[in-house]
Amino acid sequence: MKNLNFSYLLLFFSILSCSAPADNQTTEPQVTFLTPDPVIMAYYVAERDYQPEKIPVEKLTHIIYSFTNVIGGEMKFRNEEVAGPKLEALVAQKERNPDLKVMIACGGWGADGFSDMALTEESRAKFIKSASEFISKYQLDGMDMDWEYPGISGAGTMARPEDTTNFTELMKGLREMLDEFDSPKVLTFASAGWKRYYDFVDMDEVMKYADYTNVMTYDQVSGVSIYTGHHTPLGDVKRADIEGTPFQAHLDSLFANGNNQDPDPRSAQKIVDFLIEEGVDPKQIVIGAAFYGRVWAGVPPVNKGLHQLSGGLHIGWMAYHQIREKYEKDSNFQRFWDEKAEAPYMYNATDSLFVSYDDTVSVALKTKYTMEKGLGGIMFWELGNDTKDEGSLLDAIYKAAN
Repeated sequence: MKNLNFSYLLLFFSILSCSAPADNQTTEPQVTFLTPDPVIMAYYVAERDYQPEKIPVEKLTHIIYSFTNVIGGEMKFRNEEVAGPKLEALVAQKERNPDLKVMIACGGWGADGFSDMALTEESRAKFIKSASEFISKYQLDGMDMDWEYPGISGAGTMARPEDTTNFTELMKGLREMLDEFDSPKVLTFASAGWKRYYDFVDMDEVMKYADYTNVMTYDQVSGVSIYTGHHTPLGDVKRADIEGTPFQAHLDSLFANGNNQDPDPRSAQKIVDFLIEEGVDPKQIVIGAAFYGRVWAGVPPVNKGLHQLSGGLHIGWMAYHQIREKYEKDSNFQRFWDEKAEAPYMYNATDSLFVSYDDTVSVALKTKYTMEKGLGGIMFWELGNDTKDEGSLLDAIYKAAN
C-alpha cells in the first residue's frame, strides 16, 4: 500500500511540473497597496555642523524646517540672521530633487502665543499676512502649524475654550492665503496621538483646509513617566495583553480619573482607527516615527524591563544615532521585539536600563502599514537625529516605500 501511494504521488507531482510554466514557480503574491506612493515627510532642525548638500533630499517628498514662533502676533524666526541663510540653503537643495516640498513649521512643544494670536479676526489676519510674507521671502512650498495644543495647555502655554473655533478659523484663513499663490502650497498641522486632543479640534472642519494632519504617534509614554513602555508603537495593544504589570495598573488609574479616554496603551493603529471612525479621510492622515528613544534607569529585570516601575528617566530622549553608537554596539544591551506592539526595545540587566525607540525594522513596518491602510504616508521627528552611516532610519523608510 505504501508503494502504491508513493507511485500516485510521483504521478501527481510530475503532472504539476509539466503544467506549470517554469518562470512562475518562484513568483511571489503581489500586494496591492492602497497608497503606492506615500509621502515621506521629515521635520528638520538645522544641525550645528550644517551641510545642506549632505541632506538626503532625494529620499524625501517633504522637508519641514523647524521652527518659527509666534512673536508679536507674527510668524518669525527668533534669530533670523542665523536661521534665514540656513533655510535658503535648504531651499537650494531642490536642485537635487525638484519635486521636494520645502515647508516651514511654526510652534513646537512649549511654544506659546497661539491662543492670543488666533483670538480675534484681526489678530489672525496679522499672523496670516506675516506667514504669507515669510513664504514669499523664502520661496517655500507650504507651512505646518504645530500648536501644542488648542484648548489644552502644553508645557504651561495659554489655552482657552475659544481655541477650538479659533483654530478652525485660523486654518481656513491660512488655506485661503496659500491658495492666492501662483503655485500650489501645502498646509499641514501637527496633531496628538491620543484621543483627548480631538475633543478640542473640529476635525470635520479643519480637514477641509489642511492637506494632511501629521499625527505625532510618539511620546505615547511621555518624558515624565516613571513607568516603562513603548513610546512609539505601531500595534494595537489591549489592556489584557499587559495584565498584571505595573504599567497596566498605572493606565487603569489614569482611566479611572478621566485623564485617559480608554484603558489600553496608545498606539499608531489605535489613533488612526479612531480618526477614520471620526470621518477623517485616510489619505489625509500621516503617522509619525521617532528618530529618538527614551531611556529609563533603575528598571527591574521582570519582563525584560517592559511595563515596569522604574527609578526614573535616565535620559529624557536620545537621538537614534546615539542609540546606535552607544547601545546597539554594547553587548550589555539586548534587543527584543514586541509582536503585539510591533515595536523594538532594549534592556541592559547589568545597569538596569530600558530603552524604547524606533529602529529600521519598525519604521519600515510603519511605512508598509501606511501603504496598506491607504494613509497619506509617514513623517518623523527629526531628520538630524538619524545616523549618517549606512542603514539609516530614512533608508529603511525609503526602501519600504519603493
